[in-house]
Amino acid sequence: MTTIADFTVTTNRGAPLALEEKLGKVLLVVNTASKCGFTPQYDGLEKLYETYQDRGFEVLGFPCNQFGGQEPGDADEIAEFCKVNFGVTFPLMQKVDVNGPGASPLFDWMKKEAPGLLGSKAIKWNFTKFLIDRQGNVVKRYGPTDAPDGIAKDIEKLL
Repeated sequence: MTTIADFTVTTNRGAPLALEEKLGKVLLVVNTASKCGFTPQYDGLEKLYETYQDRGFEVLGFPCNQFGGQEPGDADEIAEFCKVNFGVTFPLMQKVDVNGPGASPLFDWMKKEAPGLLGSKAIKWNFTKFLIDRQGNVVKRYGPTDAPDGIAKDIEKLL
């Protein structure tokens, strides 16, 4: 059976990160963008991270430029934007594609495990979120309009 532990991603600093290191934590994996109408969700994501990190919760942000070119920056520009404008301290990864032939294998797996509305596998826009349990399984998918504070009750159930 596949879990998040079967994937390695790349941090925004270019280092490999084996996600097996995250087993035992509850994760919220999000495709993000800096120039999107949903960009203010960085505030809510950071609040979730600050509230629950001591209990074994982490947010993993994956910048993505596939939707309207809304994440044009490089890794340093993205990290600086997130820190300066939203105080982001949760880990940011290297920019990825979430749909299509070049999609991150992690996102392909999460989409299969938790399809969207009407069974759609494609991610429709920035700030789609996937909740992962401590065993590395996808528990739930949230759309871009699902505000981070509305996810808190689901996180608490898994902590």
